[in-house]
Amino acid sequence: MRKAAALLALATSACASDYIARTRGVRQSYESYDYPGALKALEPEDKGPVIDKLLVLLDRGMILHAAGKYEESIKVLAEADKLSQQLDFTSVSEEASALVTNERERAYRGEDFEKLMVSVLQALNYAELKRDEDALVEIRRVNERMRKMINEEKKPYQQLAIARYLGGVLYEDQGDEDAAFIDYSEAERLAGNLGALADALVRLARRTGRDDAYRTLKTKYPAADETDLTRSEGQLVVVVEAGLSPQKEPADRHEEHNGAVEIIKVPAYQDRGAPPQVTVRIGDAAEPTVTVTSLREVAKTHLEDRIGRMVAKQLAGAAVKAGIGVAAAQLTDSKAIGELTFILLSALNAADLRSWLSLPAEFQIARFRLPSGKMSVHVEGHGKTTEHDVEINPGRVTLLTVRRY
Repeated sequence: MRKAAALLALATSACASDYIARTRGVRQSYESYDYPGALKALEPEDKGPVIDKLLVLLDRGMILHAAGKYEESIKVLAEADKLSQQLDFTSVSEEASALVTNERERAYRGEDFEKLMVSVLQALNYAELKRDEDALVEIRRVNERMRKMINEEKKPYQQLAIARYLGGVLYEDQGDEDAAFIDYSEAERLAGNLGALADALVRLARRTGRDDAYRTLKTKYPAADETDLTRSEGQLVVVVEAGLSPQKEPADRHEEHNGAVEIIKVPAYQDRGAPPQVTVRIGDAAEPTVTVTSLREVAKTHLEDRIGRMVAKQLAGAAVKAGIGVAAAQLTDSKAIGELTFILLSALNAADLRSWLSLPAEFQIARFRLPSGKMSVHVEGHGKTTEHDVEINPGRVTLLTVRRY
């Protein structure tokens, strides 16, 4: 009976240590634009379970980014990135423990797309600080990691359109029109249709002498303004991090194993409402944002790729638990104790529902060509309007990042 009580205590402690439940107040403050309150509410997690340390860093880095504290966000996300790489080396003891308990008892390693989002956010942080070279380093990291996942690891992913579009913005700002066209063109292929964002792509196709691409793009985007900027004009690109990333919910899968049907607990992403429709206004000009990347869809694709491995691991865990039950029965000379041990161990089976919930659901973009000088930018969406002051420099591309829930 002592063993049964110990197993029950383990099950209870696993429920009590749920990061998502503990940080509900953090998200409430964050999604109310109360960033100081969100950071304050997150502080107790610094002394929380080590297995959740990566999530604490990811959430803190995102909150600091949304608050416009870009230097601080860079430091925290760099720490998260370093920890994520360390966690990629599998712990044998953790893996063995997870077979007996569940995935919640392992250190959270992050989904593939979450690891990529660290570099995307870092690129935006650096771009806001006018550190284009550092931002481009992060964009190249995203693209290289994706190339490895797709080509070497044979994962069914696509490159991220937001990373390629940001690469185009940064290269264009530096005057590298060839590199800018390549990245814009790849972003257009991935997104399917850039709508009002295609002006720069069409203009650069013409300016870089890509005649075939130019003709194709002019047919697809006949209203695109391809005229060259005057010497007194600059551009503004507004990146809106819109909506709430999907949340993992428990789901069952029925798998046949050794002649019996096993119920396997797996996570499944569920949307948390529709992302807001956002409009950006500057004086009399107004542009609705264009969705470049849906993280909701990316998240589901990346998780689905892992499901097969989760199922295999849980089936292996069921065999281990059955073996422990047999051993308990032999040790106590009691079949009932063996069966109870197996039942209690099986009751520990649960899907790991942890995820980086402070991420947006979508990356949306609006783009303007403007006379140089100071501008007041109004971002409207979800019943909220915020005002942002920007400086437009001739011949340059200014980037503004805004969070909208």
